[in-house]
Parts: sequence; structure tokens; C-alpha cells
Amino acid sequence: MTGKRILVTGGAGFLGSHLCAHLLRTGCEVVCLDNFSTGCEQNLARLKSDRKFEIVRHDVIDPIRIQADQIYNLACPASPVHYQLNPIATIEANVLGARNMLRLAALTGARVLQASTSEVYGDPQMHPQVESYWGHVNPIGPRSCYDEGKRLAETLMMDYHRQQGVAVRIVRIFNTYGPGMAVDDGRVVSNLILQALRNEPLTLFGAGSQTRSFCYVTDLIEGVWKLMNAEGIDGPVNLGNPHEVTIRELAETIISLCGSRSAIVHRPLPHDDPARRRPDITLAMEQLNWRPAVSLTEGLLKTISYFDNLLSSQPMGEHSLAAQGIPEPLARAD
Repeated sequence: MTGKRILVTGGAGFLGSHLCAHLLRTGCEVVCLDNFSTGCEQNLARLKSDRKFEIVRHDVIDPIRIQADQIYNLACPASPVHYQLNPIATIEANVLGARNMLRLAALTGARVLQASTSEVYGDPQMHPQVESYWGHVNPIGPRSCYDEGKRLAETLMMDYHRQQGVAVRIVRIFNTYGPGMAVDDGRVVSNLILQALRNEPLTLFGAGSQTRSFCYVTDLIEGVWKLMNAEGIDGPVNLGNPHEVTIRELAETIISLCGSRSAIVHRPLPHDDPARRRPDITLAMEQLNWRPAVSLTEGLLKTISYFDNLLSSQPMGEHSLAAQGIPEPLARAD
């Protein structure tokens, strides 16, 4: 990989910043493109001294000319609170962003990887979810800006591949967590950990019986990198940890690991919240020789340590929703 020039859109976000760091370790030149609407410059602080790293402040919905060998398109609000705050901007980031990166790839000959999501499966009627499953998605609900935006981005990827010969990769990312997550961004792992560390009630939707499968960030980034550099894979590939837990089990585990005095309280289920979510990763295991290595307990301990240190030094977090005047969300299952 030494000498390759890599463009990462959304590079200041949770996954993007981890990906930028990984690519720099492989010897690449990395250009991070971000409009910093949800990304955080603090995520990139440790990378700025690297001469092979460059930051470009730009919105992916606007065209741009950058020479690159590979393009990782991660730019889009990812937490439910952020992507529902401005749904029009969310779907534009998904659709126009994908189109602009594909046009750039067609112009430069770059390979482009689209960060898609398990949300393309909606509230699935098949369990676990395999890549051939078309999903069960509400096209007009409050989550549609994200769910359908990602589905359309996948469509654009495959059409540019078939019609113009652009080399594409599509990764369907299941719930990912780890150090670097934004404070109070509405994702269940960060919310529950923060509530437990503050000894506040842990809020669950419904009975907490809905399930998710949580993948530690280093495992996910390794899989994304392997997919980008694999040959002969054009269609979507699931990446996630197939270990499935209920949200209530997750909450109880976090309370225990934090040594918290928090109780659990319940709120009504939100609209279109999927009941079950677990990836079938057979394709990734066979084609990429990839499988997650970090257990949920190990990953949660590392994440708890990160948030504990963050709260000690900066109680509300530099990029928290509270700092933006957005009400603190409850711990939904995403």
C-alpha cells in the first residue's frame, strides 16, 4: 500500500478517523474530506503531525476533483439523532455523495468503497440477514432518509460498475462501537455507558427485548480494508459481529462492568425500530478470511475506559449533542 493515495470522505467521524489511522499505518497517503457537521477535528488530532495526512473541509454533496487510487465513501450522519435532525441533508449526503464519488472514480480510475449499513435490511423478516436478502424497509418513515438513502447509494454503485466499469465495493456495516464515539450521539452503546458512568437511569425502549450484534471498531476497520483490497467481489458484503444480544442484556452488562448504581427504566418503542439484527458473515469469512476477534466484554471495557477518561477531562464532551443545543436522546437500539 506504500505510496497509494487514498481519499476518505467522512474521515473525521468515528469510523472515518479510525480508518484514516489504519491507512496511514500501512504507508498510504491519506486525504480526509469532511464538512465537520457531525465529524470532530479532535478525532484527527493524533494524525495531524503525519506528513502523509491531509484534511480537506468540503461537503460531499458538492463535486470535487482529487487524485486518488482508492476512495472510501463514509460521509453521512450515522446516528439516528443526527440523521433524523436534518433528513433532507442526510439523503443528499447518501445519494449526491455517492454520485460525486463515483464520478470522481470514473474520472481518475480509482476503486471506490461505499459504506452501507445493516439498515438496508429494515425490520428484517429473515434472520440472520444474508446479503441476498432484499430487506423489509419503510420507504416513507422517519428513518427512510438514512435507510433508503443507503439503498439508493448501493444502486448507484452497481449501476456505475455495470455501465461505466467503475471498480466498486459495498460494505454493509452492522452496529459498531469503540473509543472515539461521540458523546451523547444517540447510539445505544455510548448512551448506556455514559448513563452508567454518571449513575443515571439507563433508558431502554420497550422491554429491551430487541436484539443487536455489536462489532468492535478495530475488527470492523480491518474487514473494510480487506474488502477494499480484495479482488473479484463487487456485490455487498456484511461486516459485523454475529454474537447477538438483547438491549436489556447489553444494559445489564454495562451496569456490571461500570460498577454502576444505575437502574433501568423503559420508554415506548420508536417508529420502525427493528426487532432483531444479526449478520450472516459467511461471505466475509470465505472471501476475505475475516471474522471479528474482540469479544463484547473486552470491547466494552475498552470503550468504558475511553468514556470514563473523557468525562473526567471534559464532562459534556467537545462534540456532544448538549453542546449543540440538541436534547439528550434516550438509548435506542441503533
